[in-house]
Amino acid sequence: MTLPKRIIKETERLMADPAPGIQATPHEDNLRYFDVVMAGPAQSPFVGGSFKLELFLPEEYPMAPPKVRFLTKIYHPNIDKLGRICLDILKDKWSPALQIRTVLLSIQALLSAPNPDDPLANDVAEHYKTNERDAIETSKQWTMMYAA
Repeated sequence: MTLPKRIIKETERLMADPAPGIQATPHEDNLRYFDVVMAGPAQSPFVGGSFKLELFLPEEYPMAPPKVRFLTKIYHPNIDKLGRICLDILKDKWSPALQIRTVLLSIQALLSAPNPDDPLANDVAEHYKTNERDAIETSKQWTMMYAA
């Protein structure tokens, strides 16, 4: 299976110069499929956690966004129980100018800045809106339980 040069270049760059707190490793048998480990960002309820994600580059990449989801359970208004992520650049704001690295950094930023006004997990968003302190506490507990 031959990969487009762009994917090869991006993968090489990710390996040589990983984004801080993010490790993305392509599968040997399918180089479009990456195992991602993301550290919970400092000053976020997810600090101290190590989150597993999967990232897949569809045939249409870079014209279509990568498919990314959390495999580690996380209590976040923009990430649902299946690990799907509500992030504009993974949907309608995608641009071929963006890269795997940009996507992963954006997901990491989303952990630092949950947006309950554009939720994927409505119950979590409601919790964040009605009692943010308690919701953050739940996020911390989940991080310790599932991502430690």
